[in-house]
Order: sequence, then structure tokens, then C-alpha cells
Amino acid sequence: MPLDIGERLRSLPGGSAVTLKLDPREYADHYFAVLNATLRDVGSETDAHTIYVTVTNPASFVWSLAQALDVPRDRISFIDAISHIMMDYGAGLPNATYIESPRALESIMLRTEYLLRKYPHPRSIVVIDSVNSLAIHNPPDLLSEFFHILINTLKTRQVLTVVLQTADEEASSVEAMLNLVVDETIDVARAGT
Repeated sequence: MPLDIGERLRSLPGGSAVTLKLDPREYADHYFAVLNATLRDVGSETDAHTIYVTVTNPASFVWSLAQALDVPRDRISFIDAISHIMMDYGAGLPNATYIESPRALESIMLRTEYLLRKYPHPRSIVVIDSVNSLAIHNPPDLLSEFFHILINTLKTRQVLTVVLQTADEEASSVEAMLNLVVDETIDVARAGT
């Protein structure tokens, strides 16, 4: 019987960190299943707030999918680190803060901290989309330090951290780095969509 991703995430205690591994051949289906689990199933819980860090898709795209899932605007905030370099200069979202580049790792950490203080909720969730995109823009040592500091800080604050990763043969070093800081890896293909 396939594992329900939303159910699994709901069962995790605050301070947990998990990697959701998406199959690149089924990326669209897996991505939507992950958004359904993180934004609707977990993020719509009473007293929950999600901070979604966009490095792969602009916040405007993720927000359009979140609307299709009936996610209330007051339950989600975005840190958009990709729109500027994609030249996606459409109207900014009122629930988004924009960072110039995925290389601005310190800015991502500071904005995450700011939003956690701005929206204090008993069930805070941070979604990072995705480690593969961050690895394209940052050297491995710097990225490893970023994840070590960010995830351990979020753990101490009892924040559920979800990191998206696209399964890739070349991503073994990224996967090894993540395995040092996350508590669990869920293969979305095996979990079922």
C-alpha cells in the first residue's frame, strides 16, 4: 500500500527535516503531489503557516498551483530567489519577498528568520524548492554550510523543514550532503501520487 505523503508529513514532529525526492521522468505529477501534501494537507492545518522558498519555479507559478489547491493566502509566504534571474517581472505577490539570486544564501536565511518572526505559528513549515537548483548556483562547500546552518536552526525552532530534490545520477554529492542534516528521505515515486 503506497504511503500518503501528506499523512507522513503530518505525523512528523516539529523540528523534523525531510527530503522529498522527485523522479525527473514524472516531475510534473510528483511536483503537484508534493505541493498537495505540503501546502494543502500540512500547510492548511489549524495554526500552520508555510514559508515556501522558490529556487526552481517563480512564486507566481507556485501560488497559482496553491490557489488550485484552495490554499488560503494567509497560510503561505514566499521567498522568491528565482524571478529576478528569470526576468519574471510580473506584478509581485503581496505575500512574497524577492531575492536577487539563488546565490544569496545568507539573504534566504535572513528572510526565513524574518518570516518566522512575522508569522509566528505553532506549526511552521519551510519548503525549499529545490536543492538541485541551489546546487547549480552555489559551490558544494558553501551549499553544505548553508543547509547545515539553516536546517539545524529550523530544528531548534521546531520548524518542519521539507527539501525538494530531483533524483539524478549526478546528484549523489548533493544527496550525501542532505543525508547529513535531514531525518528522513521520502521517494515520491515509491510513496505513490
